[in-house]
Amino acid sequence: MRDYKVKTIRALDRGLEVLAHLHQARAASLHDLFLATSLPKATLTRVILTLERRGMVWQRLADGAYMASHTLQQRAPQLNDENYLVEVSSPVMERLCKKVNWPSVLAVPRLDCMEVIETNRPKSYFSNVPVGPIGFRINMLRSATGRAYIAFCSESERKAMIQRLASSNEPGNFMARKPAMVERLLEETRRLGYGHRTPDFGGHFEQNRRDWNDGRDSIAVPIWINDEVIAAINLTWMHKVATVQDMVRAHLPLLTAAARDISTRMLAE
Repeated sequence: MRDYKVKTIRALDRGLEVLAHLHQARAASLHDLFLATSLPKATLTRVILTLERRGMVWQRLADGAYMASHTLQQRAPQLNDENYLVEVSSPVMERLCKKVNWPSVLAVPRLDCMEVIETNRPKSYFSNVPVGPIGFRINMLRSATGRAYIAFCSESERKAMIQRLASSNEPGNFMARKPAMVERLLEETRRLGYGHRTPDFGGHFEQNRRDWNDGRDSIAVPIWINDEVIAAINLTWMHKVATVQDMVRAHLPLLTAAARDISTRMLAE
C-alpha cells in the first residue's frame, strides 16, 4: 500500500470499529460496545445513529440490542435466517403495537416447542404485560402461537412434530397422546384462520391454568413464505379486559395484515 501523507478519518475509523464488533458479536448493547471499543457512550450513540440511518445497523425491539444489517452480508439473505426474519419483522411489529396497543411476540419452531425470537412489548402501550422474552419456550399444542404454526405447516413436519411431542416426558405435551383431540384442535384452527389458547392453558409450559394463570389470552397467525409456514406472530392481552371474540373482531385483520407484510418484505429483499 502506498504511504499517503495524510491523516486517516477518525470518525470513519470509529464507525468501522463498531460495525466490526457487531459482525463478530452478532448483537450488542450500547454498554457492550462501550466495553469493546472504549469509545465514550455519547460518541457511540452518534456512530450508531449514523449507521442506523444508512441502513447498516438496526435495533431489536425485545431488548434494544444493536445488530449489523443483512444488507452488509457477503451473500444474499436466506429466507431461513432468523436474524433476517427478525430484522424484517421488527418495524412491522412496532407499527402493529402502535395500532392495537397490546404486545406481540414473533416465534419460530424448535423440535418440540415454539421459541420467542422477537417481541414488541417494550414499545407497547401495555408494556407491563409480561410476554415471554427472547428464548422463551412456548407450548406447541396448547398455546395460540404453537397452534397457529402446527395447524398450517406441512403434513410431514406436523406428523414428525406430533410424534416427538407424543414421546416426550414433559407433562405439558400430554395432548399429543390424544390423536382425536389433536385433530379437532387443528381442524378448528384451520377453520378459524388463527390459533388461540386452549381453555386449560395459563401460559406455563407444563402446568394447567388451575395451577398457573398468567391472566393473559392470545391469538396468533402463521407467517408464510410462498407455500411454507416459517413462523407465527401473536397478539396478547389481559383476558379480564376482552374476550377472544372481542379481540378477533377488533384486531385480527391488523394481525393478519402484519403477517402478510412480513412475508412480502422477506420475499422482496
